[in-house]
Amino acid sequence: QFIEEENLIFAEALWDHVTMDTDEMGFRAGDLIRVTDLVDKDWWFGMIDDRQGWFPATFVRLRVNQAEVEEELTMLIQEETENVPKIRHHGVSYIDKNQARANVVNEIINAEREYSKHLKDVVEGYVKQARKRPEMFPEEKIETMFGNIEEIYTFASKFLCQLESKINTTSPHLSEIGSTFQDNSKRFEIYSDYCNNHPSACDELKDLYRNKRYRHFFEACRLLQDMIEIPLEGFLLTPVQKICKYHLQLAELLKYTPIDHPDYPHVKGALEAMKKIATLINERKRKMESIEKIATWQMSVDTWEGDDLLDVSSELIYSGELHKINSSGWSQERYFFLFDHQLVYCKKDILKKNSFCYKGRVNLDHCEIIPLEDGKDTQYNVTVRHAWKVHNTQRDKWYLLVAKSDSVKQRWLKAFQDERQRVKDDQENSELA
Repeated sequence: QFIEEENLIFAEALWDHVTMDTDEMGFRAGDLIRVTDLVDKDWWFGMIDDRQGWFPATFVRLRVNQAEVEEELTMLIQEETENVPKIRHHGVSYIDKNQARANVVNEIINAEREYSKHLKDVVEGYVKQARKRPEMFPEEKIETMFGNIEEIYTFASKFLCQLESKINTTSPHLSEIGSTFQDNSKRFEIYSDYCNNHPSACDELKDLYRNKRYRHFFEACRLLQDMIEIPLEGFLLTPVQKICKYHLQLAELLKYTPIDHPDYPHVKGALEAMKKIATLINERKRKMESIEKIATWQMSVDTWEGDDLLDVSSELIYSGELHKINSSGWSQERYFFLFDHQLVYCKKDILKKNSFCYKGRVNLDHCEIIPLEDGKDTQYNVTVRHAWKVHNTQRDKWYLLVAKSDSVKQRWLKAFQDERQRVKDDQENSELA
């Protein structure tokens, strides 16, 4: 059942979704997705611009748009203060800003307390109970299910104590909590292992929930720990969501922190640090998923020739259908996959859904991309629209590629630029390491 047009639902991507499946829709963290089908709790269907497809529900969060609410509040404040003397208006604004900062500080500390309790419930209510039943839960199964959640709980408890010590309980707006985030920024990297393991944890739990014995065990754990009635997967998703929210909380805090407040430089530094942590974790997660999916995808391609993709590539950057014009001027429909360092093109297998036959590849380390004006190309003696050429300078080999529209062409040209930038970034990071 698809969502009615007037009841639009939007979701924001928490993580990059890398996919080789033409039925799925890839996206990057921060992308806004219009969700059109969420009947299945694990896989939703959505759209970004003119692209659409399935994607894992755990990779996004439903977005609550507060823009209209903020606009209405602003209008009300303006109406109420129009006839108030300016000196009083400034006084009210100053008090409101202090109160707003106090509210954000309280929200941060309360959220952290709730989160710490949540982790305690999972560790004591599930992990410790599972360890008492080694015949059901050998250690490797526990590691797969819970990852390093115990390590995260230990860190979160210490972090909460440090945060609480910085709270000014009588005047919360004077609290200086920015340095607590700055001092612990490197320690937040432990979330990377947890986030990378999370898909495996979900798969493991799905298998276990098929067995009545395990279902009863998990429900007993929840009841004994007096936890809310949601499946264990929901509890285990919380750390993944939490690490994505810190920089949003800090951005809100910075908004209500005056420049002359002693916490201002620390909050500003903390915001940048937590943004970097979120980006780092997302990058590691994306790389790991990408490598796994590239290896699996290559095995599914018929008549593969030459080196393995992973010998030189580690991520899929873009993909889609294009027309490849051969030297005789004939148009061939091919599916292109742009990886770092190479462009692979395949022919769709008409007998097998979503299957491909390998046709060739282009080494992008020795190539130049040449956009073409619409019209006749003298080299190939054909008239083309939305086209560009790929020139392998090492072998002096040319490829003429045609997209279905100018917008698709522009996305491909941007993707080629991204590919070169990714290669450059990887080289610089390797040198630093």
